[in-house]
Amino acid sequence: MSIFNTIKNAIFGKAQAAEQAVPSSPSGAAPSSAAPAPSSASSASAAPASPVDVAAVMEKAVAAKGQKLNWRTSIVDMMKALDLDSSLTARKELADELGYTGDKSDSATMNIWLHKALMKKLAENGGKVPADLQ
Repeated sequence: MSIFNTIKNAIFGKAQAAEQAVPSSPSGAAPSSAAPAPSSASSASAAPASPVDVAAVMEKAVAAKGQKLNWRTSIVDMMKALDLDSSLTARKELADELGYTGDKSDSATMNIWLHKALMKKLAENGGKVPADLQ
């Protein structure tokens, strides 16, 4: 699986899990006419039915880590919050996937580009990304 898909599935999967934890009716029982939920294998790769609030998911992920992580500006912190490999090797692979053409040995510039490109790609795939991060 690509690193982008791993990130997307981590964010969208956390959002889907949060939605499923909310009762679907006031009594907490699903209506009898409800269609069965899609399997996690098929829904993980498809775009969600409604936009996933990336900021809300990331804020919860950061809070759960109990560390000071600035996911809004740092690709490394974002990946750490999602419990993903944030090594330079992983980031270079993500850069290849997202079409980075700059110098990968200039990790600061690459990281800034990666964060912006990732936010754009998440928005294109069903994520609701804050306007200041696009």
